[in-house]
Amino acid sequence: MCVRAESDGILPVKGSVSSIKEERGRGVSVLLDGVPVFAGSGAFLREQGVRGPSGDESGTTVHVARDGTYAGFIALGDELKADARQAVDELRALGVERVVMMTGDTPSAAKRAAADAGITDYEAGVLPHEKVERFEAVAESVRRAYPKGTVLFAGDGINDAPVLARSDAGIAMGAIGSDAAVQAADIVLMNDNPRSIAEAIVIARKTRSIVTQNIVLAFAVKALFLAGGAAGIASLWEAVFADVGVALLALLNSLRARGKLGPR
Repeated sequence: MCVRAESDGILPVKGSVSSIKEERGRGVSVLLDGVPVFAGSGAFLREQGVRGPSGDESGTTVHVARDGTYAGFIALGDELKADARQAVDELRALGVERVVMMTGDTPSAAKRAAADAGITDYEAGVLPHEKVERFEAVAESVRRAYPKGTVLFAGDGINDAPVLARSDAGIAMGAIGSDAAVQAADIVLMNDNPRSIAEAIVIARKTRSIVTQNIVLAFAVKALFLAGGAAGIASLWEAVFADVGVALLALLNSLRARGKLGPR
């Protein structure tokens, strides 16, 4: 921001900065040459007695005030990934019943982003210290509606780590994720493509299917030769070779999990 300000001809701030105070998720206050300066949400500035815009901003907005006078605001925002809507469509095609977006953006910005992504259910204005509580409320409603379902959460920030740990399955977007999120997650994606979430679900289902097939095959062959041995039909060496054969078949069957299984 400072580099952009200088490139636009705005001189950098000079002076003595002291008494820096931060209120998590709300704003910061400092003394600049003894003059109080506030930067944060509209609610934060109003608490300091500053009169400013009271309406709902179109994006994440940092309001600034100096010596009790409103000075302006800085609008921040992210562009929606081009394949976000396709990622949501693929999740629904896989049978995901409910997709919820949680964001710290204002309701209007969240509504616009959710509409662009094809999401009808969203939680806006989620502060970092509120994320776990808001997630638990959503997760509880999902579990009541779908008792046999799985609650999955995908995130990349350090504030997502507690939520990733509390979800039934946590996915960290590894390419841009924080170390805390990666450590708390059950699954780490090595890229930030949202479509990889659907691909991970497909791979997980296919892997579980292969494991089930291998277990059934092994038990069936062992039961067959156990019965044959008890009846005097199968010899010991036949049982040994059958056991080795089942292991090889299970190994070959497991190699199928290496293929491209995601929705592409």
